[in-house]
Amino acid sequence: MTKVLAAASAGGHWEQMMLLRPMLEQFDVHFATTHPDLPKRAGITNATILPDCNQNQPLKSLMCLVAAARLVLRFRPDVVISTGAAPGFFCIALARLIGARTLWIDSVANAEQLSMCGKLSRIFSTRCITQWEHLERDGRPGFAGSLL
Repeated sequence: MTKVLAAASAGGHWEQMMLLRPMLEQFDVHFATTHPDLPKRAGITNATILPDCNQNQPLKSLMCLVAAARLVLRFRPDVVISTGAAPGFFCIALARLIGARTLWIDSVANAEQLSMCGKLSRIFSTRCITQWEHLERDGRPGFAGSLL
């Protein structure tokens, strides 16, 4: 069975991932997020909590990178899907190193431009999509509709 790692930070990123959950149920899916209550509230038992971080927190980012590396090496996903933010990007970048296919779905909140991690994911992910048609650029990121 295909092993999928679904990584999303708390808040809107997690909410958008939960909209994908019915589609993900056909796979051996493991979730990763940054807030310990989120999987419990959603009735998810197979989840890993990653340290939250952002570009202004280099030490926390390093801690998150190490935790994401442990998760990717332990779970060995075939596919990684992320709706953001930095912890999801780390999972995508690390999973590419072990040959996994990856999908970055930039948050619907990024209506004016791609997020910083979305811009990086254009380089690192197998596929990168935006939820805003006017942000599509030569298919990278592509546009396939929105989750909301």
